[in-house]
Amino acid sequence: MTNVKTTNVKQLDKLILRFAGDSGDGMQLVGDRFSIESAIFGNDLVTLPDYPAEIRAPAGTLPGVSAFQIQIADHDILTPGDIPDALVAMNPAALKANFRNITSATTIIVNSDSFDERSLAKAGYSSNPLTDGSLAGYKVYEVPMTSLTVEASKDSGAKPRDAERAKNFFALGLVSWIYGRPTKDVLDWMTEHFASKPLVLEVNKRAFNAGYNFGETAELFESSYEIGPAKLPPGEYTQITGNTAIAWGLVVAADLSRLSLFLGSYPITPASDILHELAKHKNFGVRTFQAEDEISAVQAALGASFGGSLGVTTTSGPGLDLKAETIGLALSLELPLLVIDVQRAGPSTGMPTKPEQSDLLTACYGRHGEAPLPVLAAKTPTDCFDVVIEAVRIAIKYRTPVILLSDAYLANGSEPWRLPDLDGFDRIDPGFADSPNYEEADGRRVLYPYLRDADTLARPWVLPGTPGLEHRIGGLEKKEPSGEVSYDPINHALMTRIRRDKIAGIARDIPPVFVDDPDDGVGEGTQLLVLGWGSTYGAITTAAKRVRARGKKVAHAHLTYLNPFPSNLGDVLSKYSKVIVPECNLGQLTMMIRAKFLVDAHCISKVQGQPFKSSELERTIISVLDGQVQHGIDEDGVTR
Repeated sequence: MTNVKTTNVKQLDKLILRFAGDSGDGMQLVGDRFSIESAIFGNDLVTLPDYPAEIRAPAGTLPGVSAFQIQIADHDILTPGDIPDALVAMNPAALKANFRNITSATTIIVNSDSFDERSLAKAGYSSNPLTDGSLAGYKVYEVPMTSLTVEASKDSGAKPRDAERAKNFFALGLVSWIYGRPTKDVLDWMTEHFASKPLVLEVNKRAFNAGYNFGETAELFESSYEIGPAKLPPGEYTQITGNTAIAWGLVVAADLSRLSLFLGSYPITPASDILHELAKHKNFGVRTFQAEDEISAVQAALGASFGGSLGVTTTSGPGLDLKAETIGLALSLELPLLVIDVQRAGPSTGMPTKPEQSDLLTACYGRHGEAPLPVLAAKTPTDCFDVVIEAVRIAIKYRTPVILLSDAYLANGSEPWRLPDLDGFDRIDPGFADSPNYEEADGRRVLYPYLRDADTLARPWVLPGTPGLEHRIGGLEKKEPSGEVSYDPINHALMTRIRRDKIAGIARDIPPVFVDDPDDGVGEGTQLLVLGWGSTYGAITTAAKRVRARGKKVAHAHLTYLNPFPSNLGDVLSKYSKVIVPECNLGQLTMMIRAKFLVDAHCISKVQGQPFKSSELERTIISVLDGQVQHGIDEDGVTR
């Protein structure tokens, strides 16, 4: 244990901090509080909560480890960072589970009280790493957090076992001192959050103050650190996760379209927080329905769309499988429906809390028959807000189900978000049919519910009960344009092509793909394009910047629209002799690109239930530029 007197405060431009402990140790809570205090201080930040996949895994075991990583900086950042500068390990399992993610440059702060023989055995240690020399090359600070927390609370009236639970706030107080975080807002939050539990409030406050005072007085740390505020554009900011951004975006989209928002959902990790958040906003006319299963959820949402509401359903990969038939029905009915898929590692139950870009092919092709529909993907937590509004616009304008892809990394991760000026958003006109549109046939009036708009090929959206606009709906093939049931082969071919052409025509209504190419046709030209989609954005962008800083040329394009592709994508791809596609799957977008554009694109694959690190992609890009073929990232994070 280092024992030197603190003599100075060092300035840092960034910090990557990782809290890790048992799933009951409150790592997500203190990680979130550290993030919020850093946001209030003015730092830019990106977070990565890392939840255990098992519910109530045995305490002290590797499967039960919960972690929270955050990068804060005095400049713009896009990822939660690669290698932690500091790891706070609350028990042996937390140290072991995260050891592969650190280097000798990482400062390790451990709760030394937890390194007893029983805990070491549960974590799979044959000897104590604090005493056997295995950490000799690391800077390790051993802090008896549990006993110091109990000592701080001994006259509070709390039982020692109850007081132990506050050790996470001791850890938060300690790192708040080490990294110059303000304390007032944490204490104010405690006062409000634990107002109904005075004893819990008292214990947690004592633990937090004890941790802060320990850092200041123990003469254990040779220095403390400060990370200055970032220079962000002026405005009002809040910290937001991807799931919250989606929920708020849906509320705004409903207001822009003057529609009632209806969410039909079945709880599933990691999408459930969207349901939880929207349930708080009944004051905006939001109606949430927790169904008994995934099929009921999407059918209720489709029924709401038929009734003239903005019908939305949320799910993850397994639920998307179950919703497929009803999505096909929505496509046949040609009604607006938004399906939000927060992807996770699969197949089947897979790893429910771990991120993966697993569902692109399911979203694009996972229905029987010729059944194309628009597919969009968000790239950052804050981008979820804008993309969900765009998905609603397309669904309403083109009378079609739309799938929006997020994933666990975006859903749970957070970053600062500048509140937008809502007056700057365009209205979304649902354009309900309000006048009869029919002809006399065989002595009866025949409505034309599939008489289409010439530009969009969208059919009218008719509110049930509108006089003179009664019509039949169902999953059987429709006659164009009467909507009557038809088994005529020529009509089926016509309807199939119309549905295809309607979706393909959306390419005229979306922006061209932007290419970040610093050369842009000047000089010898950039040869390599890195093409990404979804949550790989931050890692790719950061890696590209690092490669350029080395004097090498690389371009980057990132896709929001995955079906249809932007109209200029083929021309963009043809400009580059090398195209690589980093994906947290085995090459789903890569396959689509190769098939559609006949481009020799190569997938950079990672399927570990963890997002890409910028350093991994940096090494990969340089290897490709140097003529080495890269196909994936192995279990140790090394390209090969």
